[in-house]
Amino acid sequence: MVSLAVVLLGIINIIKSKNDGNQAIYWSAYMVGAEVLYRMSGGTFLYELPKYSILLFLGLGLYIEKKRHHVSVSYFIIILLLLIGIAFMDIPFNESIRKAIAFNLSGPILLCVSAVYFYKREMSISKILDVLFYMLLPIISMAVLLYFKTPDFEKIRFSSNANFATSGGYGPNQVATILGLGGFIVAVHLFFKKRITSLYLLDLFLLLYIVYRTLITFSRGGMITVIVALIAFTFFYILARKDTITQLVKYVSLIFLFGIALVVYTADLTGGMIINRYTNKNAAGIEKKDFSTGRIDLFKSELENFYEHPFFGIGVGGSKYDRLEETGVLAASHNEVSRLFSEHGMIGLIVLILLLLIPGHHILNQPYLARAFLSAFLIFWFLTINHSAMRIAFPAFIYGLSVAVISFKSKEKLND
Repeated sequence: MVSLAVVLLGIINIIKSKNDGNQAIYWSAYMVGAEVLYRMSGGTFLYELPKYSILLFLGLGLYIEKKRHHVSVSYFIIILLLLIGIAFMDIPFNESIRKAIAFNLSGPILLCVSAVYFYKREMSISKILDVLFYMLLPIISMAVLLYFKTPDFEKIRFSSNANFATSGGYGPNQVATILGLGGFIVAVHLFFKKRITSLYLLDLFLLLYIVYRTLITFSRGGMITVIVALIAFTFFYILARKDTITQLVKYVSLIFLFGIALVVYTADLTGGMIINRYTNKNAAGIEKKDFSTGRIDLFKSELENFYEHPFFGIGVGGSKYDRLEETGVLAASHNEVSRLFSEHGMIGLIVLILLLLIPGHHILNQPYLARAFLSAFLIFWFLTINHSAMRIAFPAFIYGLSVAVISFKSKEKLND
């Protein structure tokens, strides 16, 4: 399998280099971008392999590197707090306890390991851009694959629901999440005048195409997340510049013009359904009662579990089966926040507060240009876990990046 070959090559490279150039980060970044591609193309024999491989890369990198850096004890405490929930597990007898633990805790544990690796680790802007570039490479491959896997648009019946036909037959939510990340990466490279390809116009086309592919999945979470992250990045980027007003007008105008043109084109292509999707209307143009397509009901049911079991929750993996018992519907949570409350009780609340406070305090002590990156990374994590939980490795890894220290060369400082 392709994914297994990548893992083996990564391990060999990290061991041979002793991680002296942070090779663990680059291999992990590539796997983050490739995870959904592997799943949708059948390129991995183990569903959670990307998460396990990133956990292995970062853990191996920490162990083998000669240079030691500050390790935050807080994230080890968070891991221990999360493990308490295993003691309260209550799932059907015929279900696998191992799978329940792996599905629900692999993401949070990877987040903590990622945070331990990156915590106050000094990285230059050039290195950050390189990490994002490695992440982008498989995303470009995924966009190309989607082009070939998507049927002729004349054969697609568009509605106001998420579209599997335009997302390669795989979950539109996860596809849109990773495509949105790709759009953000290309946009950031354009900000710093660093080419993805050899031509500026080709980079611009790549950005528009990735955003277009994100739109036609009809999954709003990935699109909204990248917009908010890009707004935060642009805000702090502008504050770091001398020519604030000029830059504000320049970037906002460009984004607005290209954004409007792309939306108009996509609306025409989908018979106006993309507009209905984002204005919460059905195919007939009638406004839907539930904007969240059922996610609010899932959120409420998990809050009810929290009210009934406030101290330790109902145990790891219990939300799905409790919902089955109550409603007859077997549905996993899309929201990691409510899942933490439901399955870990007050411990989950403490974990969430720690996960927000540590990077929040860290970001406020950084210069504006560093805040541009770090705040965008934190936003990516928080918004993603609210619409797609932690089913993929991306939010865990991007959270880790939010606690890194970004250093500047003189030419990178701009005006801070």
